Amino acid sequence: MLLSLIRSGNFDFFSVIVYILSSLMTIFLVLPLHECAHGFVAYKLGDSTAKRQGRLTLNPLAHIDYLGAALLLLVGFGWAKPVPINARNFKNPKVGMAISALAGPMSNLLAAIIAGLLYNGLLALFANTIGMLEAALEIWKYLFLFLQFFIMINVGLAVFNFLPIPPLDGSKILMAFLPNKVIFKIMQYEQIISIVLMIVILMGGFNGILNLADNFLYSVIMWLTGLPFVWAF
Repeated sequence: MLLSLIRSGNFDFFSVIVYILSSLMTIFLVLPLHECAHGFVAYKLGDSTAKRQGRLTLNPLAHIDYLGAALLLLVGFGWAKPVPINARNFKNPKVGMAISALAGPMSNLLAAIIAGLLYNGLLALFANTIGMLEAALEIWKYLFLFLQFFIMINVGLAVFNFLPIPPLDGSKILMAFLPNKVIFKIMQYEQIISIVLMIVILMGGFNGILNLADNFLYSVIMWLTGLPFVWAF
């Protein structure tokens, strides 16, 4: 997204800085939450693999993947180090894996919703504040922009991870509904699929469909989180 922002020409220096800060907050706070959510849900369902390996932590050093972080900053899609999950420890391996996988993107949506509530709450406060200094208005402007970028990034991560393509979380959710024969076939080619996926991402192959889904979900979240403050506008 940073590359798109720069190429568009519709930016200023401070907007770029604000975008970088919102990306870094996602990388160091939300991506660890995403992976920890996978491991925590798996642990609750009977698999302690992530706990034994010290991955049930919000410490970003335990989760950051430098390539995934760089891509998140540059193109808006990225990842952290996958939390290890052993489906054989679940009573129902397919269901357990699907629920554990679902926890990751849901953490991104939760982060976006919290930021949306903060954005709309501040907007309501701003709307009822009179006589603010011009300098203060500039601070509000970039704070709102920070929250918008943060919401957009996390919505983008949630949508991206819901794609039913290995090794993304959506593929693990989909596998709960597939016969074992098909699952084993997919797992055989997972590494190749992952490489192709990365190439397609870098070439912008998903941009069109992801942008549509991102914009729709972003609008829904902003509308929903604005409802508690509708009285203020």
